Amino acid sequence: MTSTPTALSIAQDLLRCPSVTPADAGALDVLETLLKGAGFTVHRVTFSEPGTADIDNLYARIGNTSPHLCFAGHTDVVPPGDASAWTHGAFAGDVADGLLYGRGAVDMKGGIACAVAATLDYLAANGGQPKGSISFLITGDEEDVAVNGTVKLLQWAAERGEQFDHCIVGEPSNVETIGDTIKIGRRGSQSGVLIVDGVQGHVAYPHRAANPVPDIAKLITALNDEPLDHGSAQFQPSNLEFTSVDVGNPATNVIPAQARAKFNIRFNDHHTQETLKALVEHRLVAACGNRIRAHIEWLPSNADVFVTKPGAFTDLVGAAIAEVTRRTPELNTGGGTSDARFIAKYCQVVEFGLVGQTMHQIDERTPVSDLDKLTAIYRGVLERYFK
Repeated sequence: MTSTPTALSIAQDLLRCPSVTPADAGALDVLETLLKGAGFTVHRVTFSEPGTADIDNLYARIGNTSPHLCFAGHTDVVPPGDASAWTHGAFAGDVADGLLYGRGAVDMKGGIACAVAATLDYLAANGGQPKGSISFLITGDEEDVAVNGTVKLLQWAAERGEQFDHCIVGEPSNVETIGDTIKIGRRGSQSGVLIVDGVQGHVAYPHRAANPVPDIAKLITALNDEPLDHGSAQFQPSNLEFTSVDVGNPATNVIPAQARAKFNIRFNDHHTQETLKALVEHRLVAACGNRIRAHIEWLPSNADVFVTKPGAFTDLVGAAIAEVTRRTPELNTGGGTSDARFIAKYCQVVEFGLVGQTMHQIDERTPVSDLDKLTAIYRGVLERYFK
């Protein structure tokens, strides 16, 4: 009887594909071969958008009844940086001293490899078919603009009549050790530019000009002084952070005509994008009074807040984690955005993967023992889910 491939061997095959966004470099071919061999129906779908690169995506499913559990993730990775700085080649998939090195080892080819290995092992032990359906929803467009990836693949699947009950995204959710954290939500993200208009003039004749620099400083302070909220049951407080201030003025003897400040807000479930914008603009009007002329240009955002409330699904995943690690994971909503924000519109979703300490770093790596643990956890999820 042929044994199923290990998470390590699958991860090495994936790591050896230099799939820096938007390149696929064969990563989805690796998954297609494995999943087709196990009886999955596999679709490769390419999406396009003017001004962006075409992106190849994969959707695979076995079974045609509920319950339907989906594993989601991305095979694209960030650039490796200075290749000579790596102890082992960024795309070599080397193992040294029990550690697997490579760009994407934790974010998140390692997590995908564990999900595939666990699924193939589960199917081999259960007659090749789940008591329901298992699917993989994999994109190559998570680390960049996230336009031609998960969001469109979900729409494509829905148009085909696909319905998901639950989803696990294999992002590196754990902070220190396997089993310490399940991500059950993420704050939303909204960026904007604060623009203050003045009147250009000579610094020796300030009465003939209107300097926007002191005004923008006053407005930045005003918008930062009052909290947006004080947090909610599942989320930390929302925060508005100014990230740059610019007047585009090379001269020291000219009062500029305009000042601009970029900012980003990470917001919790007290707000929607619309109510958040209204709140900030209301505070801006109050701070401007009758003298300062200012407005905000809001940038497009596809990052809404979402949360999967603790319940039967989080309990099931937590029980599988506890069985392998003897730890009770924290249910957490911190960190940046992920593709789970798109999936949350279709079904309950959690994120659980490897330890994220080295993601996006030189010498990104994971202990091989963590791959084994994560595979065992995913295997436990499948056993519980399809009881």
